[in-house]
Amino acid sequence: MSTVKIRKRKQFILTMVTLILLIIVMFFISLSTGVIQITPMEVINTLLHNGTEQQALILFDFRLPGIVLALFIGAMLAVSGTILQGVTQNDLADPGILGINTGAGLAVVLYIYFFQDMLTLSGPQSIFLMPFAALLGALFAAGLIYLLAWRSGVNPIRLVLVGIGVNAGFSAILTILQLRMDPQNYRQVTVWLAGDIWNANWNFVLALLPWALLLIPIAIYKAKALDVFNLGDEVAAGLGINVEKERGLLLLIAVALAGAAVAAGGAIAFLGLVVPHIARKLIGPLHQMIIPISTLIGAVLLMIADTIGKNILAPSEIPVGIVVSILSAPYFIYLLMKVK
Repeated sequence: MSTVKIRKRKQFILTMVTLILLIIVMFFISLSTGVIQITPMEVINTLLHNGTEQQALILFDFRLPGIVLALFIGAMLAVSGTILQGVTQNDLADPGILGINTGAGLAVVLYIYFFQDMLTLSGPQSIFLMPFAALLGALFAAGLIYLLAWRSGVNPIRLVLVGIGVNAGFSAILTILQLRMDPQNYRQVTVWLAGDIWNANWNFVLALLPWALLLIPIAIYKAKALDVFNLGDEVAAGLGINVEKERGLLLLIAVALAGAAVAAGGAIAFLGLVVPHIARKLIGPLHQMIIPISTLIGAVLLMIADTIGKNILAPSEIPVGIVVSILSAPYFIYLLMKVK
């Protein structure tokens, strides 16, 4: 093994360890902060079942599910954005910008709008159907974008431009649907679409768990195809890669990750855009390293944003999507300025 590879591997391991330690630190900060303050030592005692009943209720029923959801949602959106940027060869590709998040959000709003009575009657079981509804919406959006962008193959630039147009159309339909809702559902959906880890509970965690545990490892396994795409479609085909098949499979993984994340966290923008750039600056261009690093960066960034949103104006809360947008917008503007 060459010296460069050894150095890269050491850098990768060091970055992974640093991010994991940062996640652990943010985990305890998130559990400790809130309307009711709990010291880190009390948090540890409560996690070991030595705390009071009130502390156990706050941590296990309210704070812990939200933190775990933030970890999953951040990781899934980050990996989805990494795949989309690799497939489209466009640094501005993101499930939010391409309209995939909006398609998933539209499907969930339709599900809530038309099956409200079923949601009330079936209780927690209906939560497990939301990721599937979001997946159908995300697949429909991605399929429509792919179809409209197809011209003897898919040009990455055309794919992004069509995605922006589809995103605008779905947003208009969402606005019409919201105006037909009753005031309570309208407020709930408006906050959720801004990006909010709504109704955080263990049922949502269990609903999201299989999507994250199945799709993220597959994305890491398929990372080499993304590296080959960097060489261009013609070179990739010359190396024996079935370009359209691999591109379609990777897009399906990205769409499924984004759709499931939207079902639990709403349309959180910019996270899938910014995280891959941070990962590339930290570790280089190889997707075998970028995707694991992006997974951890996405998780820790959404944890930080969620903690800020829940505490900066306490007892009121700012939707996590708004916090992410505020933190990410300057970097997005910087990227736009770099594009020729």
